[in-house]
Amino acid sequence: MVGLCLLGLVASPAAAQPRGPQVDRYSAIVIEAESGRVLSSLAADEPRYPASLTKMMTLFMLFEALRDHRVGLDQLVPVSGHAASMEPSKLGLLPSTRITVEQAILGLVTKSANDAAAALGEMMGGDEASFARMMTARAHAIGMAHTTFRNASGLPDPDQVTTARDLAILARHIIRDFPAQYAYFSVPSFQFRGRTIYNHDRMLQSYPGADGLKTGFITASGHNLATSAVHGGVRLIGIVMGARTNGERDVDMKLQLDDGFTQMGVAPVMMVAAEPPRSTMQRAANVAIPRAEAGTLPGHVGILPAPPRPLPPAPPAGPSSASWAVQAGAWPTEAAARRAASAAHREGGEIRIETTQVKGHVMWRAMVVGLHHGEASSVCAALAGRHEPCMVLPPAQLAAR
Repeated sequence: MVGLCLLGLVASPAAAQPRGPQVDRYSAIVIEAESGRVLSSLAADEPRYPASLTKMMTLFMLFEALRDHRVGLDQLVPVSGHAASMEPSKLGLLPSTRITVEQAILGLVTKSANDAAAALGEMMGGDEASFARMMTARAHAIGMAHTTFRNASGLPDPDQVTTARDLAILARHIIRDFPAQYAYFSVPSFQFRGRTIYNHDRMLQSYPGADGLKTGFITASGHNLATSAVHGGVRLIGIVMGARTNGERDVDMKLQLDDGFTQMGVAPVMMVAAEPPRSTMQRAANVAIPRAEAGTLPGHVGILPAPPRPLPPAPPAGPSSASWAVQAGAWPTEAAARRAASAAHREGGEIRIETTQVKGHVMWRAMVVGLHHGEASSVCAALAGRHEPCMVLPPAQLAAR
């Protein structure tokens, strides 16, 4: 079974929890852009730090202002001392200078420039804190019910949180509402004051059909990525949050998009050798995921759940009927796999941890074996109710491993 690099959430007493997302911070979702159908998700509604994915919202607000003729591409953006003081990544803007709106856009989509983001926020909101409140209100209006912004850049703030599902809603709005401006996200580089500024997003070069959106990283968030790709006339949107490295993040996204294209009946653009591509969200036990909370504006872009898939038929009763199993995901560490298997364990079943290779990465499968068909179905139903990965394995499939 091919899996993705995932980190599970571990419950802990409320008094011991720090503010904001926990150390186990992985979240992911893939949707089909036209319909909003959810193809896969894991911890998609858990609070996460957006890091520079925040700039997607800053740009969405700017694109609305451009559409409404409140600003223009050639308009000059003042750079305050506050904006110039932002930590890298940045363009190195100096206080009391100016850049054009289009230069600021290009700085955000390529270098993820925090100084340019703060300057845009101050221009549109008067000050960055006021702009962040505007961002939050607009986010809630378009259906991002679990998002709060505190700045325009994504620099660390314990109260600036979002979810993978909310970011997928935002990405879908950007693509649908601003198709011309969305093209900025695929710019490979631009010239700025004698320098060539290159795009940080390696998916643009490494995944056929990828044409945006954004990378992000702060220490508290891990490595985040929003990607949209088109293949065979189908556009998918993927969000990965909390990966341990850029490389892990990119591999996870490629696997999830491959799996999503497979579900949509489109040949994947990057196949994994030896096995059919499957992400750790495990569509074989895919159940309906609650619809994202709708916003109040007309034309709200919702996200629809994927239809449930039936479980395998029960075998005839007999002495070997307790030979079914469940797989509760594939994980980047053995400890994480054991936690997932323990959560799925039932009396009479036996925990089994197996290793597999995913493009050179070792993954651990979390399994409970020795179950009757009804027990296996019950386990997966319970895990699916918590939006946790699970797949029922019939005896023949288990024996083939």
